[in-house]
This record gives sequence, structure tokens and C-alpha cells, in this order.
Amino acid sequence: MMDSEFTVAEYLLARLKEIGVDHLFGVPGDFVLGFFNQVLKSEVKYVGTCNELNAAYAADGYARIRGIGAFSSTFWSRRTKRDHGVAGAFAERVPVVVITGSPATTNFRTRPLLHHTLGDYQIP
Repeated sequence: MMDSEFTVAEYLLARLKEIGVDHLFGVPGDFVLGFFNQVLKSEVKYVGTCNELNAAYAADGYARIRGIGAFSSTFWSRRTKRDHGVAGAFAERVPVVVITGSPATTNFRTRPLLHHTLGDYQIP
């Protein structure tokens, strides 16, 4: 595959694999399903978790053992749970990559009422 044909998801997964991430923890959701489809085609293995806090803690523990961890979740949903896990890793300088999906760019312009947006796309 030529470099110009890489999608953002493919590039991100290739770079994560290159720096030692063999497992991605996460909770699928509609705004990140395209990314998860790419994960399933990649060399990075997906490990599903019950919620965003579990995904963050799993990535934190993984990073403490492997040097870096990563997890993914959808846009805005249970964001505070995700952020608590990330804050713990950040406070202890544990490298964790967080990947979130979001509504399509066109939705930010046209502002349809979608779930997880609270009716205002700038709040999240």
C-alpha cells in the first residue's frame, strides 16, 4: 500500500504497533465503529472492556508493563469515567494513548440533534 493511500486509522494503528502497542482496549460505539473496523483488520488486537474506566485502567496497567498503552471509546459517552483513568496515568507519567471517535465534520457544520452531543457540538 502506498503512503498516500493510508487512512488516518491505518496510520495510527501502524504507528501504535511500531512503538509496541499489541493490544488496544476499548468500548465500541457508533462514532468510533469505523476505527474499530480498521483495528480488526490490523495487527493490533482488540480487547473489549465493560466500560471506559475499565478500558483506561487496562491501558494504564498494560503501559506499566509494556511501556505504552492505548484505548478507544466513542464521542462524549461516559467521558468522566474515561478521564479519571487517564488522569491517574497522567499523574504518574504512564504513557497512555486515548483514541475517541466523533460525529462527522459535516455534522459540526449542520448541527443535527445527535446523541452524545447535548445539542451543542462545542460542549464536549
